[in-house]
Amino acid sequence: MLSVVVEHIFLLVLVTLISVLQNAFFATKVEREGKEHHANTSAFERNRNCMDSYPTFLAVMWCAGLCLNQAPAAFAGLVYLVARQKYFVGYMGQTSQMTPGSLFGKRVLSFLFLKCIVGIFNLLLVRCFGNDLKDTVETIATAASALLLIP
Repeated sequence: MLSVVVEHIFLLVLVTLISVLQNAFFATKVEREGKEHHANTSAFERNRNCMDSYPTFLAVMWCAGLCLNQAPAAFAGLVYLVARQKYFVGYMGQTSQMTPGSLFGKRVLSFLFLKCIVGIFNLLLVRCFGNDLKDTVETIATAASALLLIP
């Protein structure tokens, strides 16, 4: 029974653990930067700014993965982590990376949020009318997740 549950969330768990490692990397980098430049306040602000949307990301990724399909949600999660890395690099000095990372991250969050809404809507359709559009929606969502890579 447990293995069946794990199969349906394995990719989400994997992306979540990768994001935890990324957070540890960010914290270490900010701490080192603060010690080198004796600017703990600015280093703390950099890390806090990078962490603002992290809880939202986790919530919408898990909701999208559980309500529809974990594969496109996990893929979008990985894309979000790459965008977040670009944003962090921008905060740490290469400011040309900050804006694209921020905009791309917002796009991924919007995609995941839309997947959540569609998944919840589909569950309501099943409960109220017995219509299940999950297969159709999963196919569209999987195809649409590839569009996230277009700049």
